[in-house]
Amino acid sequence: MILYRTADALYVEHESKYYRLFETSLDALIGHDNLHAHLTGHIAKSSPSNDLINDRLKAPIEHQEVWASGVTYYSSRRARIAESKDAGGGDFYDRVYTAERPELFFKAVAHKVAGPDSLVKIRRDATWSVPEPELTLLINPRAEIIGYTVGNDMSSRDIEGTNPLYLPQAKVYDRSCALGPGLLIRSDPMPTTTQIKLDILRSNQITFSATTTLAELKRDPKTLVEYLFRDHSFPFGCFLLTGTGIVPPDSLTLASKDEIQITIEGIGTLTNTVE
Repeated sequence: MILYRTADALYVEHESKYYRLFETSLDALIGHDNLHAHLTGHIAKSSPSNDLINDRLKAPIEHQEVWASGVTYYSSRRARIAESKDAGGGDFYDRVYTAERPELFFKAVAHKVAGPDSLVKIRRDATWSVPEPELTLLINPRAEIIGYTVGNDMSSRDIEGTNPLYLPQAKVYDRSCALGPGLLIRSDPMPTTTQIKLDILRSNQITFSATTTLAELKRDPKTLVEYLFRDHSFPFGCFLLTGTGIVPPDSLTLASKDEIQITIEGIGTLTNTVE
């Protein structure tokens, strides 16, 4: 089942039917003892609603923090080494790829997150900007993975490549993150065969397209969560982007009005336009 958020309500989709929830707080739902069972019970005693058809979806986030994982795919390791070679940072990315401790960094709070069919940004002082399509974990306050969504970790590759210490500037700025379209609520892990697809359209023409699968993800999501929650508390839960396995060619940089489409099997397609 998939949980959606609009300006006025929360909905759950099950078997292509939509059910409006009595609750209006996503924070409270994420903190629920057993969200999957709670939503299943609601569906069993409710009638479908067509309200969602006319409502615009918002980013499925309230007071959660968004964190991200780096260098979790071999393709990401290779790209990070190449872009930071001249700055002497290549060895850092090679080491973190094989290290026990993962790379984790803060990405966004709610007001910096773009929702479905809304605008994302590229930095004005960047010359090489790309989207990073990522399976994103929904984690409750008890460090349990309770769901998944599509994430876009917008990145300024030239800024990070100049010096790895510039990573916060390359990664964290207004609308540098997008989440949606909804939250897939499930208690078991996503299959390793799950496909992630990225399409970048310019003037309504595909300028780049690629796919990967979760089989290429080196890090176990549960291990990423365990490290994230070390000496950290998240009273409203949090999101964790698990890294990208798709790296556009060096010749591609995002431009205004480009459309970014990220599709993950079982969740849906997150579409955003570059401002």
